[in-house]
This record gives sequence, structure tokens and C-alpha cells, in this order.
Amino acid sequence: MSETMSDANQQNTGNSSLLVVVLNYKTASLTIDCLRSLAPEVGALQNARVAVADNASGDGSATQIAEAIASEGWSEWATFTPLDRNGGYAFGNNAPIRQALSEPNPPDYILLLNPDTVVRPGALTALVEFMDSHPEAGIAGSRLEDPDGTPQQSAFRFHTLASEFDFGCRFGPITKLLAKWIVAPPVPQETCQTGWVAGASMIVRRQVFEAVGLLDEGYFMYYEEMDFCLQATKAGWSCWYVPASRVVHLVGQSSGVNNFKPQAKPLPQYWYDSRRRYFVKNYGWLYAALTDLLWASGFISWRIRRVIQRKPDTDPPNMLSNFMSNSVFFKGI
Repeated sequence: MSETMSDANQQNTGNSSLLVVVLNYKTASLTIDCLRSLAPEVGALQNARVAVADNASGDGSATQIAEAIASEGWSEWATFTPLDRNGGYAFGNNAPIRQALSEPNPPDYILLLNPDTVVRPGALTALVEFMDSHPEAGIAGSRLEDPDGTPQQSAFRFHTLASEFDFGCRFGPITKLLAKWIVAPPVPQETCQTGWVAGASMIVRRQVFEAVGLLDEGYFMYYEEMDFCLQATKAGWSCWYVPASRVVHLVGQSSGVNNFKPQAKPLPQYWYDSRRRYFVKNYGWLYAALTDLLWASGFISWRIRRVIQRKPDTDPPNMLSNFMSNSVFFKGI
């Protein structure tokens, strides 16, 4: 850690290089809007560029984005790479990251930015300046918000047995009792250290990739940024939330999953696969089994209480049966 920390200190020159990685999947218009918001931000930094990758959308996205980059005059700072398959979030982001890290002069920082985002003025500069002045920080995340400025939860604690029970139970007194373990605490108003940040706008110091590797491509979507932040933490790097960097996030435009609204459709298979992979990989089968039992017991109590109290049903269809059929008891590791 001492050598990488020394390298990080050397970056504090005011001329750090930044690569912004945007991964598109069937959201060409959103990606183009994101690039449009990035144009003045890239211009405000001395050494920034953008790499857009397309996860084999197959809907004309590749042509639309490539044409927009050429026609808007963005080709001086933006590149576009179509990928040959949709290997998921980690796979798609790793492609340009891997290429950048293999270059003779790799970027000091890499910012993962969702295509369904619009960066506010100064968002990139705030992140770079924070990283330059905090060499111990390996990762930092932006304040994500709705178009009207309402903040979204984007700074989190790591999942635990207690948090999984609370997720399932959804009972106020229990939530208060387990407050120290709640994954999504109230949105911080000030810059602060946190467990992990949302991958919709997450800047990573190059040395973190060198220490822990790229994003785990065993995840198709979800949990990969949490896993990556955990690996960085284990390697001695801290993770921070930087609200001075404001980014509008149009939640769920690529995945169709919006954690802030009732779900009319069942959660996708990859959500269950990612959850199971995260717990087994990082904590072992027994711990994963306990999280499954605690979540399920809490969820059953919630469903009974919902009926008794005549509360609306906002859960995805077949949530309990799908959860159990995808637990470690039936799927193993």
C-alpha cells in the first residue's frame, strides 16, 4: 500500500488525467444527452477524455452514437467502441478500462458513468479535485439526484446479516434498532467516507485497478460496484461520497429496474445471481445461507403484516418464490 500511496501523492499536481467510461445498451438518445452534458465538463479539465462502449445493443445504437460523436465535433475527446456481445455491466466497462490501462500513459483516474445520467456543471472537476487532495481515497461517488434536484441514495454501507433481515422485514422499530447496519442511511449533506458508492457515477484511482484488478465479470448486472468497493477496502483504499459533484440519474433506464418505485415485473434473473455471488464470494456459503434465511423470514413477516394492515402490494411478482429458488439452498454457489 505504501508504494501505491506514494504514486497517488505524485498525482497531486493539478493536471491529473481522467478517462470517463460510458457503457450503452439500447439507450442511444440518453447516451448522446450524457455526452452533450460532458462536453463543457471535459473542456474545463486539462486532460480528460471519454470512451463510449456499446454492449451489442443491436438496435442501431452504435450507428446513432458514432454519428453523433462525429457530427457534434466530439471526436477530439470522445471515442466509440462497439463490443461483440452483451457480457453485462462489468464486461462492457472493463473493455475500455483494460485498453486504457495498457497504454504507455494510462489515466490517473477512471470515472464510470451511466448513460442515463446528465452531469451538472463542475461535477467532474469536483471529483478530480477531491481525489487529487485525498491521496488515501481510492474511490469516490457523486451525489445522484432527480432532474428536479431531489437527492437519491448513492452512499451506502456494506450488506450484512442485519441489513438483509431489515430488507425483508421493513418494520420501523426493527429498522431503528438496526440503524447502524442499514445499507442506505439518510443522504449525507457533506463529503464523507462511506462503504461503497453507486456505480452510476464512480471515480476510481488507477492504482486501485492495479491493486485489485478490473470489475468482476462474473456479475452480469448489480452488486458489481459494491463488490469492487469491498475489494478496494480490503486492499487499504478508502471510499468517499462527494456531494459537490452533482449528477442527474434517470434511474433504471437501461435495466428496467427502479429500486425507488413499485415493480410491476419480476426482478431479472441476473439480480438474484449477482446477490448470491456477492455473498458466497466474499463471506462464504454459510454466511450466504444465513442471509437468505434472515431475508426470507423477514419478508414473510412483512407479507403477513401487509395483508393485516391492508397496505398496498409494491413488491415484484413472485418475489418470495423466486428468491428462495435462487438461494444458495437450491443454487449452491
